[in-house]
Amino acid sequence: MSALGKSAATVAKVCIRSRRPSKAGKPQERELVILGNGPSLKQTIGEQGGFLAARDLLAVNFAANTPEFFALKPKHYVLADPHFFRGAQTDSNVARLWENLHRAADGMTLHVPCRERHNPLLKGLNVRFFNLTPGEGFRWLRHALYDAGLAMPRPRNVLIASIMVAVRLGYGKIYLAGADHSWSKTLDVDEQNRVVSVQPHFYSDGKEEHARVAAEYAGYRLHDILRSLCVAFESYHLIAPWARKRGVEILNITPGSMIDAFPRFTPESGESAAAEKQS
Repeated sequence: MSALGKSAATVAKVCIRSRRPSKAGKPQERELVILGNGPSLKQTIGEQGGFLAARDLLAVNFAANTPEFFALKPKHYVLADPHFFRGAQTDSNVARLWENLHRAADGMTLHVPCRERHNPLLKGLNVRFFNLTPGEGFRWLRHALYDAGLAMPRPRNVLIASIMVAVRLGYGKIYLAGADHSWSKTLDVDEQNRVVSVQPHFYSDGKEEHARVAAEYAGYRLHDILRSLCVAFESYHLIAPWARKRGVEILNITPGSMIDAFPRFTPESGESAAAEKQS
């Protein structure tokens, strides 16, 4: 589809799907670390406790079901997958997640899609809303919609939504931790031609969650999974220039991360990989 066609489709989607998001925050000098749930996060927590303690934190998905969540006390939390808003009655992990989010309600802001604005699970929580509408087409149109919070690059995972939320909150520097994105290393196809995707986290998933993920992937073909991964990695490259335009620096501090859109940063040295390469 041409850029014009994608732009027209985006405008139509925004008109149909998007709702008024929470207002963007004012630019601030404080820094934020987005805590992805990749396996390397345990290493980062163990080695970079001081670095994390000196900055605001944002957690995602099932992080609230871990002891680390209550120790780190993140200021922000992002949920995007519909399962978190529909599965409380059937998934004990989701039910426990909401219990823990309510326990940590003081001092924490929960960010959820606009479509969940009237969800009773949100009662008693400090909540902000964002749109998951994918924005494609002309760059000027995409950036205008990103600025307004009416669209974002195709949100194939919660980290994409989290970065967009963090930029609109006004943080001048955003670090990505636990963003391994090493899924391609864990893909396999069994003897029944079923795609097997193991998505390791810094915490141990229970049997119930493994069963849910397996059921979710049932019926997908390998090319479907690989195409989805391509969309996710491309989204980061769409975020990067928009963030720079807004004066926001995004640095990846995840050891072994496969995201190639943002400069690497090692907290111990205080120098980004990009700066070292230029010197």
